[in-house]
Amino acid sequence: MTPRMTAETVPGSGPGTGGAEEVDLHDSLRQMLAVLEAERQALAGLDLDAIVGTTRDKDRLCAALDVAGQIDPLGDLDEECRGMLETARRLNEVNRQVRNIIAANVARRLNTLTGAPQLYRAGGNYALVARTGAGRRAESAVGRV
Repeated sequence: MTPRMTAETVPGSGPGTGGAEEVDLHDSLRQMLAVLEAERQALAGLDLDAIVGTTRDKDRLCAALDVAGQIDPLGDLDEECRGMLETARRLNEVNRQVRNIIAANVARRLNTLTGAPQLYRAGGNYALVARTGAGRRAESAVGRV
């Protein structure tokens, strides 16, 4: 299991902090990148405890980043911060896609076990209509009525 962040490691949230003035955007972004990487590993290993832990860590870091944004609302970010933000966006998107794949696989397996049909599944007739252009002819006929 990967080490989790505690409230003391999140700038501006630990005991004895002075509050918003001590929030360091660079450190918060570095920590966010580490948490996103830990989340990816937790998802790959299907480690539920680690997934829940990284979710909590992301929530705390988002709060710290919100505070940092309130300190400097114009966001005069240096090149390093911009790069870390872009990397964090990309990692978060990859993690979101992995979560969706896992959820789709679970839904498929549950449907198989229960015999329930899949929702939103395009049938064979749909593919046939799309290939033959019959759908376009039907739409134009409806438009003429």
